[in-house]
Amino acid sequence: MDRSAADMTEIEARSFGHVLRDGLAGLNALQAARCLVAIGALLLVLVTLDPFPDLRNPDVTTVVGGRMALTYVSWGLLAAVAVLCVAASDAPALKSLLTPLHLCLVGWLVVNIAFSESRGVSLQRFVLAASVTSLAVLLPLLPPTQRSFNRCLGIAALVLLALCYLGVVLAPQYSIHTALDITEPQLAGDWRGSFGHKNVASPVMTILVYVGIYLSAVGSFVMGPAVAALAGIFLIFTGGKTSSVLCLAIYALASLVYVTPGLWLKRIICFVPLIAMNLLTVGSVMSPALGAMTRLLPLDPTFTGRSAIWEFALAAVAEKPIIGHGYAAFWDDVTARQTAQGAEWATTAAHSHNSYLDLAVTIGLPGLLLVVLVFVLAPLGNFQTAQARSRSGALAKLFLTVWLFGLYYGATETFLLDRQNPIWFMFALAVAGLHFLARFQCVEQRESRDADSLSQSGRSR
Repeated sequence: MDRSAADMTEIEARSFGHVLRDGLAGLNALQAARCLVAIGALLLVLVTLDPFPDLRNPDVTTVVGGRMALTYVSWGLLAAVAVLCVAASDAPALKSLLTPLHLCLVGWLVVNIAFSESRGVSLQRFVLAASVTSLAVLLPLLPPTQRSFNRCLGIAALVLLALCYLGVVLAPQYSIHTALDITEPQLAGDWRGSFGHKNVASPVMTILVYVGIYLSAVGSFVMGPAVAALAGIFLIFTGGKTSSVLCLAIYALASLVYVTPGLWLKRIICFVPLIAMNLLTVGSVMSPALGAMTRLLPLDPTFTGRSAIWEFALAAVAEKPIIGHGYAAFWDDVTARQTAQGAEWATTAAHSHNSYLDLAVTIGLPGLLLVVLVFVLAPLGNFQTAQARSRSGALAKLFLTVWLFGLYYGATETFLLDRQNPIWFMFALAVAGLHFLARFQCVEQRESRDADSLSQSGRSR
């Protein structure tokens, strides 16, 4: 990387030190350590160990063994530290994760890996996915209070945004797509920040908009608006149409769900549009009637010709509908597979551009069903429970919004169970947050109620 990139790193290191020191002020050593683990996890998934890749380099698509080893070690160690941090103080929360449904999903993934077409690849990638997902699930438990959780989110968001904007200003060749990119030179001019593609940057920025709105709602009147505004502006310049459209639409949908009283009505609001969206996309290649309907729409629900990829993926599901082709082991090399005439280019795809279809390909229909039960249906029930018990309404709404965004984003892109994918990490964090809020009170909420009780007791005396 050139001199400007080095200067950018030095500037960011100094600013990060000031933000971190201010954000962790008032915490004791153990609490600060837990917050540092949480911030480290967020920065590891959002910034990664290899930020600002040079897309002009022909070797950019080559997986470097040493870097991957460092990635596995970093995630594994951080996950182990997180487990040690919460094992003693949050044992009831950890035990609450041992539900029959969760155990069935893990068990099915083990069976799927055992019968994978590339068992070694599936096992290796599952180890990384397990470390990443464990950290995402434990992250709501790491900060000792809700206020410190808010600080961790804000610090990580500001550091990432500072990196991305500094990259655009000081090293645009590393943070903006150019016509010299080895792949997709047609994206020239779209901002990608520290990420390797604008299609990763845009959904992350959407989630940061939600984080900024949440921080504003809980009283962070400087940090919250700053995160929301900076992320929103960056989102526009990424040129990510799907994320830009979903950003406000999903927040409006989440707000509607938030004020809707009944669980069944909530389900209708959340899932009917999602089912319709999947029917108009993947469903359009399964049913001639649906295909005819989509052709009458004023927009292209196939997102510029993805129908060939969906047909290819559906044929793969038909080959092994029960056991699937193996976790994360199908799309590495599919060039030798047969396709319909004129759709040969579909064999160059990296994934099916639909999270639900991709899971059916890799872990089979039973695996897809378990994922739907755990990550699609259960979180809304948890939100209803948390809302009924008046537990951290603003935080519950943040988790609800991120979860809803993931559900709808998954109809156009693949991220569910996708190892260190930042969208998967934030989605799993939101699902875990709803799980815990449905069963436990946030520390500050409990302390506030205790203080109110003591105050009332003092008055009665």
